[in-house]
Amino acid sequence: MSPYTLLFFLFALAFTAFASPVTTEGADAALIEKRSRVGRGTWFNVGLGACGKTNKDSDKIIAISANIYNNGAHCDKKVKIKNTANGKTATAIVRDECPSCGSNDIDMSPSLFEELGDLDTGVLKVSWDFTK
Repeated sequence: MSPYTLLFFLFALAFTAFASPVTTEGADAALIEKRSRVGRGTWFNVGLGACGKTNKDSDKIIAISANIYNNGAHCDKKVKIKNTANGKTATAIVRDECPSCGSNDIDMSPSLFEELGDLDTGVLKVSWDFTK
């Protein structure tokens, strides 16, 4: 084997190793969780949620849109929420799915909503993201 053939072979082998696909299992979920969302925040009277747990109106919980809910993939995850109008923040746990919510909208328990605004307002503009 000539030195040029050997050199070419080693170069091709190294190039193939760098060009190999990398497994990104879970990377999409991590990107979804780190992205901040802006949407409408409403409130609802809670009970048995889609995550299979019964809650009270005094619990700090939210329901998220069906496309983010993803068959319960985010159940019991913490969420930080901010009322963009007054800057108030609160933390909640995902416990339900909101079929009528837009992609980035959330439905909150009454006690959680009251930490951010007045129930009579009915709808708040909020930003939110998953947190630890």
